[in-house]
This record gives sequence, C-alpha cells and structure tokens, in this order.
Amino acid sequence: QLQLVESGGGLVQPGGSLRLSCAASGFTLDYYAIGWFRQAPGKEREGVSCISSSGGIRYYAGSVKGRFTISRDNAKNTVYLQMNSLKSEDTAVYYCASNTKCTWYSGEYDYWGQGTQVTVSS
Repeated sequence: QLQLVESGGGLVQPGGSLRLSCAASGFTLDYYAIGWFRQAPGKEREGVSCISSSGGIRYYAGSVKGRFTISRDNAKNTVYLQMNSLKSEDTAVYYCASNTKCTWYSGEYDYWGQGTQVTVSS
C-alpha cells in the first residue's frame, strides 16, 4: 500500500521549534518532489514548501521563508520540515504530498499523508 505518514506535530510556544517528518511506505521517494501544505480552521489549504526529487531545488512560501527549512534523506525515504521561530499563525494541520515536480497547486499531487496537527500557543 502506497502511503505517506507525517509525524512530529504538537503544541509549542511562540518562538519555539518543531521538526515534521514525512515518511513513505510502499514506494521510494527518490523520484518524487515532496510538498508540505497546511490548512488552518476555516481557511483553504496552502502550500508551505516543496523540495525537488534530488533535493537541489527548494521552494518556500513567503510567510515561512527564513524560518522553515525543508530537507530530505532518500536513504531513509523521509522528507523533513524544520520549523523555527513559530508563530500563532502557523497553527494548522500540516500535510505532505508527492508529485513529479514542485508546484503550489495541491490538485496536482498524487499521494497525501493524513496530516499532523501543529499548534502554536502560549
């Protein structure tokens, strides 16, 4: 069964850090770009970051640039999203998804994880 599984979410205070993981099972991530999206209550899903299959190209939404870092370890079949200097507006369910290339259009992604909740609050 082809599956993406996110982990690493939780409750953190403003200014804190979390590292999300996106692990694949049933297929290898080597040939896929991986995007991170998030959806806050009452808002549309938005793209956060994306990394190419080789890891050589990385994209960030303006709202997270300089605070979030995407990386991948193909040997572990896992993509990471390091989130620093977290703000209350980063609170959302975070999803990872696979595609042949990076795009901000969520409809073009093939496989999605179930999501992990990130809550930034004091």
